[in-house]
Amino acid sequence: MNAITPAAAERLVRVPLGERAYDILIGPGLIARAGREIAARLKGRKAAVITDENVAPRYLDALVASLEAAGIQAASLVLPAGEKTKSFEHLMTVCDAVLTARVERNDAVIALGGGVIGDLSGFAAGIVRRGVRFVQIPTSLLSQVDSSVGGKTGINTRHGKNLVGVFHQPDLVLADIDVLNTLSEREFRAGYAEVAKYGLIDKPDFFAWLETNWRDVFAGGAARIEAIAASCQAKSDVVVADERENGPRALLNLGHTFGHALEAATAYDSRRLVHGEGVAIGMVLAHEFSARLNLASPDDAKRVEAHLKAVGLPTRMGDIPGELPPAETLMDAIAQDKKVKSGKLTFILTRGIGQSFVADDVPSSEVLSFLKEKHP
Repeated sequence: MNAITPAAAERLVRVPLGERAYDILIGPGLIARAGREIAARLKGRKAAVITDENVAPRYLDALVASLEAAGIQAASLVLPAGEKTKSFEHLMTVCDAVLTARVERNDAVIALGGGVIGDLSGFAAGIVRRGVRFVQIPTSLLSQVDSSVGGKTGINTRHGKNLVGVFHQPDLVLADIDVLNTLSEREFRAGYAEVAKYGLIDKPDFFAWLETNWRDVFAGGAARIEAIAASCQAKSDVVVADERENGPRALLNLGHTFGHALEAATAYDSRRLVHGEGVAIGMVLAHEFSARLNLASPDDAKRVEAHLKAVGLPTRMGDIPGELPPAETLMDAIAQDKKVKSGKLTFILTRGIGQSFVADDVPSSEVLSFLKEKHP
């Protein structure tokens, strides 16, 4: 990583997907400029803004004012906050609101919120009128560096997380870093897990930079912008190489197979576990499992755990409040995960820091034995 200079007030990351290419703007004050940025890129002059009850009181009025000042007629829908909003019921509500607002194909659905709102709104944008324009204004660190980029949308079902959805790329992502100042420490830490993930996938220098500079990232300013930009660039590079997750894009799921199983085990109860915390535990488990299979050194797993623990993230299943179901139940959730192909388990494993790879046909017996060993 290069040294960070205070002059880095705003960054632009381009996602070059041909006719569907789009910009990710990262910097302060972007909600106030949203109308101008959207109007410069989209022909439509109507928008349906989807947000939640936590975000709306802070930012909805400012966004609507910005849209209307740019000549964009805006309707809005405020949904309950939380992972359980990613449901068929709320998808129907969003689709109805978009149609009621008479949004047409060149108009936009705008997601103002974290990953839940982005995933749900993007799914609706992808299926209403067989696809309308979509703008992401992510308001959490996790959504700024991960879910807002790349076009994966979806909802949860009783069978698991994100099992129903479509690929629908946004037309613009506005990552306003000012909104991160209102996040709780827990929410920010949860997003940071995804930042660290990019280093652990294939950027060991970035992970080393984070080990040294994470306090500056948490404090805000230029280091935070640099970390978000580096994460978005890493995500963009992978998406461009494999838009529909047929190959290397699966690397972005490092820690997610274990993490999603733990989320399902807690019934998506954010009081016990949020997504980024599940990913943090999952990344430690992935490194430990790799060491168990003699693919990597146990010291790498210890290094990953030490860093995530230093920033305040949970790193063990035992760190999750309350009881967890038995290992066999966790194994069932893993077997239902969307990263299973033809009944064969696919994991993202590693040969060391920044040396992740896709492992097909991982023996389920090894996974179950490992889960029993790590179960609290």
